[in-house]
Amino acid sequence: MLYLKRVVVQAVGGLHGYISLQWQAKERQWRIKTMTRTNNKPACTAQSGSSGSGPPDLVLRLSGRWSLAEQRPALSEVVAEVDASGHKTLRFDVDALQSWDTGLLIFVRSCQDWAEAQGLICELADLPEGVQNMVSLSREVPKNRNMPEKQVRDWLSGVGEHSIGMFDGLMRYFTFTGELVLDLFAFLTGRAQMRRKDCLFILQNTGAMAVPIVALLSFLTGLIIAFIGVIQLQKFAADIYVADLVGLAMTRELAAVMAGVIMAGRTGAAFAAQIGSMQVNEEVDALTTFGISPMQFLVLPRVIAMVLMMPLLCVCANLVGILGGMVVAVGIADVTLVQYINQIDSAVSTTDFAVGVFKSAVFGVIIAMAGCYRGLYCGKDAASVGLAATSAVVTAITWIVIADAVFAVLFHILGI
Repeated sequence: MLYLKRVVVQAVGGLHGYISLQWQAKERQWRIKTMTRTNNKPACTAQSGSSGSGPPDLVLRLSGRWSLAEQRPALSEVVAEVDASGHKTLRFDVDALQSWDTGLLIFVRSCQDWAEAQGLICELADLPEGVQNMVSLSREVPKNRNMPEKQVRDWLSGVGEHSIGMFDGLMRYFTFTGELVLDLFAFLTGRAQMRRKDCLFILQNTGAMAVPIVALLSFLTGLIIAFIGVIQLQKFAADIYVADLVGLAMTRELAAVMAGVIMAGRTGAAFAAQIGSMQVNEEVDALTTFGISPMQFLVLPRVIAMVLMMPLLCVCANLVGILGGMVVAVGIADVTLVQYINQIDSAVSTTDFAVGVFKSAVFGVIIAMAGCYRGLYCGKDAASVGLAATSAVVTAITWIVIADAVFAVLFHILGI
């Protein structure tokens, strides 16, 4: 019994000693961790440093872990009692710096701004190389060429810069046109680098898929012209001549122009966006690297498709526009269906019909060239793709109107 009691006492004493040792170890670890946390807190002190014969430098001593998760000292508190007038240079002492992240970059940038405001030179040579690179990168602001310069420039120099820019753009356009002509000759001789599958796909997109919108707007255009004409012609009991008005207006002018404007907004912008996206993704450069001509592979199929499909769309617009005029003439005027058709047949000649078809083919070339040109000379960012699409539509519509005016004068001189 006495032996058992002694064993129990020894066991209890040993357990107590083990628990005491474990508790002391835990307490020691907790004290070390607390001291480490205290020592790792970011700190910054300002003091003067020697700089030879000149005025002393203002030195900011950084210590601890400078991270976003830590409570960093404010620069205003550090330099609150510093007289900046007695110093010339601000530099950093990072001997006690343990680690850093973006928190240190934010502090250094604020120090730079404060130093510039006080007329001090901020030296970053003592900071870690990563901090120097990141701070330099943060201060690099790319020049926005779309924004006007703040300084006042000489008027003549501004005119010269704009003239040079217009001349460069004109030369690029002439180069683009010349390459396209050469590639057309290569296509006619069977040497063009283009796939038949791509041509068929573009033909479908520019032709069959564009018929609904062209037909709808042409029908409404013919209907509106007939309605306006009937209201005026009824005053003279000349309702039958609404067929002449609709037929000549649609075949010679409006069908080709309407189809051109619709295709400029629908297909010309699509061409610019497609090729512009390929330019941004460097796919055009990849084609050139593989020895494939971007003009033959991308531009030529689109130009051929527009030249082939625009006359067909113009014919469709002619028929649907005349049909829209017939609905109004037969519906609200004293004109029968047979009279309307006979009057159209006598008023519209084959020459009038051919003039509109020829114009539409030329408009197709203008639309395709505008879209492909803006896409090929697009920038390297996403915003440039949108600008290219917008520029393609504006350029195509502008040149369509100019070309239509030129054709009107030429046809009048030639008596066509």
